[in-house]
Amino acid sequence: AVGEWARIWPLQQLIRSMGAYFVRRNSHNPIYRRVLERYVHMATEAGVAQAMYPEGGLSRDGRLREPKLGLFDYMLKSFDPKGSNDIVFVPVALNYDRVLEDRTLLRSLEGDAPRRSAWFAARTALGFWFSQIGLMLRGRWFRFGYACVNFGGLISARDWLAQHAAATGGDLRGLDKDQRFEIVGRLAHDVMGEIARLVPVLPVSLIATALLEAGGPLDELELKGRVSDLMAHLETRGAKLYVPRGDRDYAFHVGLRMLVLRRLVDESGEGLFAAAATERPLLAYYANAVAHLR
Repeated sequence: AVGEWARIWPLQQLIRSMGAYFVRRNSHNPIYRRVLERYVHMATEAGVAQAMYPEGGLSRDGRLREPKLGLFDYMLKSFDPKGSNDIVFVPVALNYDRVLEDRTLLRSLEGDAPRRSAWFAARTALGFWFSQIGLMLRGRWFRFGYACVNFGGLISARDWLAQHAAATGGDLRGLDKDQRFEIVGRLAHDVMGEIARLVPVLPVSLIATALLEAGGPLDELELKGRVSDLMAHLETRGAKLYVPRGDRDYAFHVGLRMLVLRRLVDESGEGLFAAAATERPLLAYYANAVAHLR
């Protein structure tokens, strides 16, 4: 299930060829809603594996969002808990060291921000790629950090409903919309809770968090100590840390290097590091990805 952000050439053709369907979140057309409901119901009844983003859209500030209930409801409203097929949810948690549209997402939070022109978007994209080529030619080009995914335990709709909706016999088909949404909402929050628990902790998120919490510039040893303490704290909380190459020292340096290269972190001649004053919202975007784990 893909949002309308992808309905542009050539993404639309590519994503549709991979079997995706587009969800118009802001559409109030009853015919469209009924067709989408029927499509999702038929796919679920046939046992087709489906991928969806429970939050219903991209995070604007890096934090997890509340789940949307529409697709959950379409799957469950006609579910027969005594039938031969179960509905099983597989929680999947993603995190990235770099999100290419991070500045655009943050800008969307500014309600009065003027809309950028197509020329500005094209100029920015070209400038980005030319800068990357320049870094490659100078031998200073590095990949965009790490992307990591964790998979959680299976959540059976049949078992969950039997435990949490015993009064209905685990059957939602006879309930009105408000009653059904109350139960579906609790299931969706349990799925999101498992996703939140599984969010991978990556180097950039660690460095961003440590620098934002620092009262001022830190030398490398002080910063490394703060990051090490943060990692130890997260581990005691059961967080899933991803340590590239199994080397914590490398993880620290690769995260710091990316932020310095992006000019989100200022490095002084005395070997001190500090969050760039104008880039604190962007650093917060990456720190927010793991803030709930603390």
